Amino acid sequence: ANVLAIVKDGAEVASAAAGDKVFIVLNQTPFYGESGGQVGDIGEFAGVATIANTTKPLDDFFVHEATLQKSVKVGDKVTAQINVINRNAIRANHSATHLLHKALRDVLGEHVTQKGSQVTADRLRFDISHNKPVSREEIAEVEKRVNEVIWQNTPITTQILSADDAIKAGAMALFGEKYGDKVRVLSMGRNNYSVELCGGTHARATGDIGLFKIISESAVAAGIRRLEAVTRDEAFKYLSEQENTLREIANSLKVAVSEVPARVEQIAAERKKLEKDLADAKKQIALGGGGGLGRNRRPITR
Repeated sequence: ANVLAIVKDGAEVASAAAGDKVFIVLNQTPFYGESGGQVGDIGEFAGVATIANTTKPLDDFFVHEATLQKSVKVGDKVTAQINVINRNAIRANHSATHLLHKALRDVLGEHVTQKGSQVTADRLRFDISHNKPVSREEIAEVEKRVNEVIWQNTPITTQILSADDAIKAGAMALFGEKYGDKVRVLSMGRNNYSVELCGGTHARATGDIGLFKIISESAVAAGIRRLEAVTRDEAFKYLSEQENTLREIANSLKVAVSEVPARVEQIAAERKKLEKDLADAKKQIALGGGGGLGRNRRPITR
C-alpha cells in the first residue's frame, strides 16, 4: 500500500522518524477501522511500524495509529499486515453477538433489541432493552441455545442486497450501524437461525466461535440491561478459573467438589443459629437474666 498522509502531533507532515508516534493513511488497507461496536485491528507495516489501533472517522477513510520502527515519508510503499490471532478472536466474539441477540429475543421476548455493543479480542459486551434482570435460568437457556448453534459448525454466509430487500428477507438491522443502498446480510445457523445486517468481521463458520459463556449481567440504565460474555479460549480460561476456585473451596471445607453446595448451606445454617443464640444471650443479659453471673462473687477486702 502507498502512504498517502502522515499526521504527527496534530499536524500533517511529509515524513517522520523512527520512534515517532503518528497516524498514517494508506491508499488501501486490510485493517478494520473501529465502528459498529467492533474495535479496530492491530498489526504492523512490516519492518516499518507497529499498529496499535485503526479508526474510521469517515466512510472509507481509515487511520492507522502507528509507532515507527524506521523513518517513513509520504509516497513510501508498505506491507500492511493485521494481527491474525487478534482478528480471529474479534471475529468469533462479533459473530457470537449475533447469536446472543437472537437467543435473547427467543428466550426473553421480541421486545428485546440491541442498544449498544462492544466487541474486542477478549470479550463482548451487549446492551439490550429489557426492564428486569435476566434470571440465572434465562441466562442458562440463552447459553444453551447459542452453543447449540455454535456446535452445528455451519458456514456463516454473507450476501450483498439492497436495504429494502434485506429487511423484506427478515434481516435485522443492528443498533449503531450505518447502512447505504447496498447492505451486507449475515446468516448463521441451520435454517438461517440468525439473519442480520452487519458490516463487521465475522467467523467463517459457527464452530470457529468454539464455546460461549456469559460472565456478567447488570443494569446500565432504566430498561437497559448489559451482558458480558467470552468465547473460544477466553471462555475455556474463564471456566477453568471457576473450577480451580471451586476446588480450592472444596479443599478448605474438606469435602468433594460435588458436596460444596450442601456444606456451604450447612455452614450458613450453623452461623445463623449461632448468631441467633448470641442475640438471645445478649438480650438475656440486658434484661438482667445473666444466668447467675455475679451471684457468688466474694467481696473485695484489703
